[in-house]
Amino acid sequence: MSDRMEYGAAARGAAPKPSAAQSAASRRAVAHDPALWNEDLAPTTAEQRSWDWPSIAALWVGMVVCVPTYMIAAGLVSEGMSWWQAVTTVLVGNLIVLAPMMAVGHAGAKHGIPFPVLLRASFGTRGARLPALMRGLVACGWFGINTWVGGQAIYVILNAVTGGGVTGAPLPGLGIDIAQLLCFLAFWGLHLWFVAKGTESIRWLEKAAAPVLLAMGLALLGWAYVNAGGFGAMFSQPSAFGPGGAKEGQFWSVFWPGLTAMVGFWATMALNIPDFTRFARSQRDQFLGQAIGLPLPMALFAFIGVAVTSATVVIYGEAVWDPVALAGRMGGMGVVLALFALLVATLTTNIAANMVAPANGFSNLAPAKISFRMGGYITAAIGIAMFPWKLMESAGDYLFVWLVGYSALLGPIAGLLIADYFFLRRTRLDIDGLFSSDGPYTYKGGWNPAAIIALVLGILPNLPGFLSKAGIIGAVAPFWTDLYGYAWFVGLAVSAAVYLVLMRGRTAD
Repeated sequence: MSDRMEYGAAARGAAPKPSAAQSAASRRAVAHDPALWNEDLAPTTAEQRSWDWPSIAALWVGMVVCVPTYMIAAGLVSEGMSWWQAVTTVLVGNLIVLAPMMAVGHAGAKHGIPFPVLLRASFGTRGARLPALMRGLVACGWFGINTWVGGQAIYVILNAVTGGGVTGAPLPGLGIDIAQLLCFLAFWGLHLWFVAKGTESIRWLEKAAAPVLLAMGLALLGWAYVNAGGFGAMFSQPSAFGPGGAKEGQFWSVFWPGLTAMVGFWATMALNIPDFTRFARSQRDQFLGQAIGLPLPMALFAFIGVAVTSATVVIYGEAVWDPVALAGRMGGMGVVLALFALLVATLTTNIAANMVAPANGFSNLAPAKISFRMGGYITAAIGIAMFPWKLMESAGDYLFVWLVGYSALLGPIAGLLIADYFFLRRTRLDIDGLFSSDGPYTYKGGWNPAAIIALVLGILPNLPGFLSKAGIIGAVAPFWTDLYGYAWFVGLAVSAAVYLVLMRGRTAD
């Protein structure tokens, strides 16, 4: 995260003396409805728009180079793909999601508004709270997952130092032992400390996170190269979908849900990307920064993940797709250093990628009462209550229940935003109206019925498949499970089409 980024006074440990531009913005805020406005949600000033394209690209590299990126690619290998099939799936998925990322990011760069405020144009000043909350809850899940990964790193470090002395029996109902729980809580508590101090306190860690984790990934790749006997042995494992393979002829049934999972991986950021592009100097900077910072770094780290996972098949006789579990098998004090680096990188990535959106989203629920900082505390509380280790029990659950499942919720929101902002309003917005309870975005009592109907109809087609995959209901007709494999795409297309039909005849602002 760039050291020039500003979140507003509530996001900082101490409020600095405001500039003339910021003071002017504060004076203008008097005319805005306090139920819709605070300093964290206000449009950025010209002084705050200092992000050039390298800054945005660096932000993306910092978020991409993380353990979940490693695990999502390696998870495809454990599902039966060869290394090149997995890397290609990741690259194509990220090229696809780059399009809505740039489209939604356009609003932030042009108007200087965060994601929850942009939602008011389509959902209404009150209705915007619903999709913002949906996005926030997904981010809470990601926050929990990353916190679990960091807690596991602490757990492995302690076991490496004590020779396995902190391992115990699983706790009833939780499925993890007491040491795992305490390590998770310790890492969770570390997040709270940084939230209390404000994001300024970790700026130097944000800069260091990406290169440290990338260096660790390259070191891990080198270890795999040596122990597997070279790249030839590492990549010798054939696809399980080929002739004679364990999943012969089933490639497409895994590829399409896998591709949707790849898109779903960043479906969260495809919505709240205005939270960051609102600080961009120009549209060119946000376009170029995202194009350089997302697809290729994602594919590179995915390659490291699948290469090492392929090597574990040669070395251990099975695919070990979790880098923390792999480090535990490797042993030695080098593991302690590697996991410590992973710990620091996970902390900074987690705060940058998984606390900004929900903190802003929760602040949008009651701007006068909930600051960015308080939103961060709420995020942390929900993240721990979601039992994130349950989401990580298997690659199948991670890919096809969690990632595809929430993409079924977020795809329709993306479709609505793009349809409203580009096709209906032609990128024009009444900024003052976004902060007014009796302005053009009030609709009916602050809710836009067309948006709610389109959102529900965009979610419904994917609901049977999700409930079946999650084990909530029994088997459903193959049509619904097949449709679920395209959840993000289906939701986006249906919601956008329905919204435009229901809103036809309305003129752009």
